[in-house]
Amino acid sequence: MTPPNILLITADQFRADSMSGAGHPLVKTPHLDRLAEDGVRFAQHYSQCPPCGPSRTSLLTGMYQMNHRSVQNGTPLDGAFTNLAELVRTARYTPWLVGYTDTTLDPRRLHPNDPRAGRYEELLPGIQQFAPGSEECSTDPAWWAQLRELGYDCWNDPFRQKPEYAAAAQAKGPTYAPTIVKAEHGLTAFTADQALRFFRQYAGASWFLHLSFQRPHPPFVVAEPYHDLYRLEDVPDFVCLPTRAEESATHPFMPFRLERLEMNPKLPLDISHPNDSPAWRQARATYYGLITELDHHIGRLVAALKQLGAYDDTLIVFTSDHAEMLGDHWCWGKETPFDAAVRVPMIVKSPLVTQSARGGVVDAFTEHVDVTPTVLDHIGVDVPLQCDGRSLRPFLEGGQPAKWRDAAHWDFDFRNINDESVEGRFGISIDECCLAVVRTTKQKYVHFAGLPPLYYDIADDPTELRNLSGQPAHAAAERDMARRMLNWRMAFNRRELTGIRLRDGTQFHAARSRRIV
Repeated sequence: MTPPNILLITADQFRADSMSGAGHPLVKTPHLDRLAEDGVRFAQHYSQCPPCGPSRTSLLTGMYQMNHRSVQNGTPLDGAFTNLAELVRTARYTPWLVGYTDTTLDPRRLHPNDPRAGRYEELLPGIQQFAPGSEECSTDPAWWAQLRELGYDCWNDPFRQKPEYAAAAQAKGPTYAPTIVKAEHGLTAFTADQALRFFRQYAGASWFLHLSFQRPHPPFVVAEPYHDLYRLEDVPDFVCLPTRAEESATHPFMPFRLERLEMNPKLPLDISHPNDSPAWRQARATYYGLITELDHHIGRLVAALKQLGAYDDTLIVFTSDHAEMLGDHWCWGKETPFDAAVRVPMIVKSPLVTQSARGGVVDAFTEHVDVTPTVLDHIGVDVPLQCDGRSLRPFLEGGQPAKWRDAAHWDFDFRNINDESVEGRFGISIDECCLAVVRTTKQKYVHFAGLPPLYYDIADDPTELRNLSGQPAHAAAERDMARRMLNWRMAFNRRELTGIRLRDGTQFHAARSRRIV
């Protein structure tokens, strides 16, 4: 059997609910919907640890953050760990990248004079950048060069908006005006163009490509016609408490979070409610425009693979590094304990998908740590013991794994390396500036290392508006979830050597089937 092509596509900051195929009432994603019809959509898929760098580390190493410990953007990835790029090389694939991996390299493995030792963003070890002139970290330099060649004087500020829309922006907010750069010259188009060039160059060979789109990551501005594709009056209402003060009062973490809103462009804060703010509603509409723009280019990629006769033989995995609050709970960005920050789309179109599974929706909990094992399973590479996830192949073949997780788990680390502002605010140590989450179909528990916990009855309160932690009526249920959290963290401690025992010159290895997931 010819080894499959592997196309791992990541968007950045894409909410799971923002697809028409997932039931969104407004945004249109016809090409992603058709991709899901050819494969399997995993409806309860969770990223592991926002923001971008840590979550991509989990995706590409198969490890929970509590094990890989790359806890923030710019925190180095321990050089002791392998990753998907290095592992596919053992099956004779050359791992290529279009986009970025947001990896910071282990400075202990580099000479102090090596330029990579001081860079915030580098390439995942083992992967190669395909876009010319972008070998260091991402496709951005090549895109900027193209914009210069096309005559744009805003090439070094490529998301600048058209000034003639200033009057409309007064009414609709700072995200409404389209970018000066045309859609066909934008970053999403450029990234897709590079992938299309890759398909043509390697037609007829078995290849691996990690295609990493930056959008719909902020800034929430988009080119014509996508800027005006959705009316602000039509966007779904925000999920939040009636006032910002009430949201802030739910937990000591929330004032801290709400003071650091990740809004780009900046939205007004002196509003009575997000539903009543045209600027906040337009920001959602613009975000949906970014998603439909991305969907258009997904369609171009699929059409090219079909034209080249490669579509049926290509494993396509589509997901996002993390999600986006999008104004829910009065929050923007992804650095919160809420589901909206971490639940992301996950579509797998595989040559192994059976007719009975094709077009299906899996409601079992799946996580980013499952992606690397799934790819390796397709190409016959053993999954290393460092991986905390398992292959999704049984779902693709229309079956059910013998045992599977009944909860989703994730972490978030909110320390500040540069100063003691966070520790001083909360009166805790730098290593206590973190939280971990366990979420079942009915309950959710958030454990803070140095702050009070959160507990939600998800069955009764799916939008997480009522923190029940500490209430006597829910004490037993909260305690059970805390025990579940402890069990998970103990069972998934690093295990590279724990399944080996040496005796009298012989190595004894515990069978992988004895592990849990």
